[in-house]
Amino acid sequence: MIVGVTAERAGSIPQSRLRNFSIIAHIDHGKSTLADRLLELTHTIDARQMTSQVLDSMDLEREKGITIKARAVRLEYTARDGLIYGLNLIDTPGHVDFSYEVSRSLQACEGAILVIDASQGIEAQTLANVHLALRENLTIVPVLNKIDLPSAQPELVIEDLERVLAIPREEVILASAKEGTGVPEILEAIVERIPAPTGDPKAPLQGLIFDSHYDSYKGVVAYVRLEAGTLHEHDDVRLMASGAESEILELGVFRPQLVPVTQLSAGEVGYVATGLKSVRDAQVGDTVTSVRRPAPQPLPGYQKAKSLVFAGLYPVTGEDYPLLRDALEKLHLNDASFTYEPESSVALGFGFRCGFLGLLHMEIVQERLEREFALELIASAPSVEYRVVLTQGRGTVAVDNPARMPSPGDIEEIH
Repeated sequence: MIVGVTAERAGSIPQSRLRNFSIIAHIDHGKSTLADRLLELTHTIDARQMTSQVLDSMDLEREKGITIKARAVRLEYTARDGLIYGLNLIDTPGHVDFSYEVSRSLQACEGAILVIDASQGIEAQTLANVHLALRENLTIVPVLNKIDLPSAQPELVIEDLERVLAIPREEVILASAKEGTGVPEILEAIVERIPAPTGDPKAPLQGLIFDSHYDSYKGVVAYVRLEAGTLHEHDDVRLMASGAESEILELGVFRPQLVPVTQLSAGEVGYVATGLKSVRDAQVGDTVTSVRRPAPQPLPGYQKAKSLVFAGLYPVTGEDYPLLRDALEKLHLNDASFTYEPESSVALGFGFRCGFLGLLHMEIVQERLEREFALELIASAPSVEYRVVLTQGRGTVAVDNPARMPSPGDIEEIH
């Protein structure tokens, strides 16, 4: 069976021939289409299984034409030098509301492909994502996409890249992901320009959890990037922040479906089925280490996401409150950028006050709760956080719920 061969080969590529990279772009600049072409060219997916936007696996992503979740996939590429390279691609969202997904992904990479639309040029999220990548000291491979469009102005955009981002014109790759133009050059640039990961496979185990999901059979499945050490199947692991310990049920890589392997070593990206049933035990940004030979300290985690929009979510029927609580816990494992805390309302009963990164993020979280967990929900009107300065120098309070607004006599100023 082909999967077995893949699983054997997946663990046999030396660290010097591994490349971990992300694709970053403004929304609708063609990164999901480029990811499709990379999967096709490296024969990661059988032509019969190939669909457009193959990494956008959620119905919501296909309906709205946007990437919501970062997705990891392992490509195997035979370069011009005749050697096989293991390329770990993490496809990221482009919308500003999902920038937390991007920042998490970049921590697992050494390089980033920056995709820019040849007809639209540099846009807000292009700049924001470039700054995120530079903060992580990543090597940037600039790609000018959609050069086949009649409205494309590659020369103007290249001049902008030189002026605004100080990217030399000779580094820019001209491509059309739709037609497949320039994609072989992009693969060669990944091999030549992006550095191989460093990290001692013999050191104590340190793996960064950059994402996770819940599986009813395998428990919490953590997506890890190994910084140091080697992980074998059935090893006992410890999560350093929560202190939870477990024997690994399954170890593997993404192709893009989950393919089991016998071991992962420093520099590789894969998944660990922990068997943990409590969602709180495995948080994004935590460090996985070995129980037998633990690492002295955890890896630096992520910046916490800052909620900007707040709203209450209530079940239509009161009996669904425990189901909503469990659903929020499981969804939080898959999207750590929203916050939630219990609250009650006279009109709507018991529910949760949730914080989101923006209005689109709020809409997506509500739709995912309703679809993935079969819940009927009522959302209160979204609001932002206010800073209220109290009278007589009593300090400042942050108010994200109209019910918590102090009485007018106690308010000096509102920001």
